[in-house]
Amino acid sequence: MIFSKDEKIVIVGAGCFGVSTAFHLLQRGYKDVTVLDRSTVLPAPDAASNDLNRIIRSSYDDKFYAVLAREAISSWKEHKEWGDSYHESGVLVLGSSSDLEGGTYADESYRNDVALGASVKVLDTKDTIRSVFPPRVSTGPFDQYTGYLNRDGGWANAGQGLSTLINRVETLKGKVVPGVTVTKICRQNGRTTGVQCSDGRVFDAALAIIASGSWTPSTFSDLDLGRVCLATGQCVAMLQLSQSEADIYRDCPVVLDFSSGFYVFPPNQGNVVKVAIHCAGYTHFDEANGSISIPRTITSDPVHGLLIPKPALQDLRMYLRKVYPDLAEKPFVGTRLCWYNDSPDGNWVIGRYPQDDSLIIATAGNGHAYKVKKFLESPQTEKDNLI
Repeated sequence: MIFSKDEKIVIVGAGCFGVSTAFHLLQRGYKDVTVLDRSTVLPAPDAASNDLNRIIRSSYDDKFYAVLAREAISSWKEHKEWGDSYHESGVLVLGSSSDLEGGTYADESYRNDVALGASVKVLDTKDTIRSVFPPRVSTGPFDQYTGYLNRDGGWANAGQGLSTLINRVETLKGKVVPGVTVTKICRQNGRTTGVQCSDGRVFDAALAIIASGSWTPSTFSDLDLGRVCLATGQCVAMLQLSQSEADIYRDCPVVLDFSSGFYVFPPNQGNVVKVAIHCAGYTHFDEANGSISIPRTITSDPVHGLLIPKPALQDLRMYLRKVYPDLAEKPFVGTRLCWYNDSPDGNWVIGRYPQDDSLIIATAGNGHAYKVKKFLESPQTEKDNLI
């Protein structure tokens, strides 16, 4: 279905999916685009796309994502677009020789990176792995590991990058409305006609796009998305380094261990090192939502919203010790459950909702959509000349 450029479009969610969709619509000449978000402050403090940093990598075993990420990395390098959000530290990709699955993913990622022209260096021994770190950095032995360094990649200041894109949406005359909690999709004769908010307001629209991240399954339970996405909390912890410590680790690459899901960043501008594990994650249920996992964040639970399970804390320290043993002895100064919307196969869920041409779902980032946020657009809507 083709929509007029003058018709109203409402987007629920001002994270990377929602804001990038608004950006593309406005660039293509759509004139009435409104983005709604429940948070009174944007980017939302508990949004997955608002964080200290995100890995910018093209290392995927799936060539579709590798190609898309390569295009995104070229954009991240454009200082006029992103300022100092992007830091090209390189990404050290590791796979364990004793873990067939982790090793295979790293091997396939390497082949895709090479085929796409990435600047890579093979690291087939523990000594070659250790050689990519600055001389003063004390590293683990890296026994039973192989990998490669992808120089075309690094990390981005996630919150800053998202703020930049929100500002660009507003510059293009898009309307970004904070502090609006959408609770219902309005329908007439089986078609979406807009969305209703908790305060009773209704935003009419010829097209509604649901891009509410990990809140999507619970907020819009009537869409029955439980088969295709699940809200999961991924464990993150931070360490505060002194200036002298940070200077030692500043030029380290991002370390990404595909065999465990563990990754660690170099220090950011505030000398904070973030560590995390991307795994099956944790779920959270309450009486109101029954069997649907719902995020528990600092917004919904100010007392416990930033806490992570003790076993995860122990795992983070164990894996950190394998990379940076000296840092593993330092206390964590903060933790967070970063809530992803995960799909069973790790693919994004983007497309028109069945039997409703006026409703598009854009969700299930699976923790790897941020890097390509400027390029996120629905293949279905592009096919229909909508985006």
